[in-house]
Amino acid sequence: MNVIEKLNTVGKTTEEAFALFDSLEPVEISFIIGNWKGESFPTNHPLDGVLEAYRWYGKRFESEEEVHPLVFSTLNNKLVSLNPAFMGPSLNGIDRKPVRSNPFMEKLFHTIMPLLATSDSSARLRMTEYRGKSSATMIYDKLPINDVFRKLDDNAVLGIMDLKGMKTPFFFILRRLGE
Repeated sequence: MNVIEKLNTVGKTTEEAFALFDSLEPVEISFIIGNWKGESFPTNHPLDGVLEAYRWYGKRFESEEEVHPLVFSTLNNKLVSLNPAFMGPSLNGIDRKPVRSNPFMEKLFHTIMPLLATSDSSARLRMTEYRGKSSATMIYDKLPINDVFRKLDDNAVLGIMDLKGMKTPFFFILRRLGE
């Protein structure tokens, strides 16, 4: 059974997701460069499925210094990079309270999306040690968040959003897009 098939057999707890994450190989920065489509890896975290409800598309890694961590699809199916600094206040206690999506908030989000858009990079990549392995890590410029990546296969990684003060991490999968 390959790792991608194993994803379907892994339990949905944080502990089981950590066990899978810890079993995976680290990735180098050069491996992560490119465009990636994202999706939640459900562990009963309050963010599971929320980003997708707001049309989160994924991440774009142009270089070690130029990273777009929040790429969303507009209602017209255009891709837009958002400035994560605007999300900062909403992250306080995110793992301790349910996050609910609703049609009104989704419409409001897409209405104000042009105000949140940026062409500027909002993160960078570095090798960091996390849970005993050194791997490519996306470090947000203006938020206390690191996204650490481990290799699922040649075109997919499992990521952990490590937010300072968050008791349980948010797990997600990124799949490489063709250029």
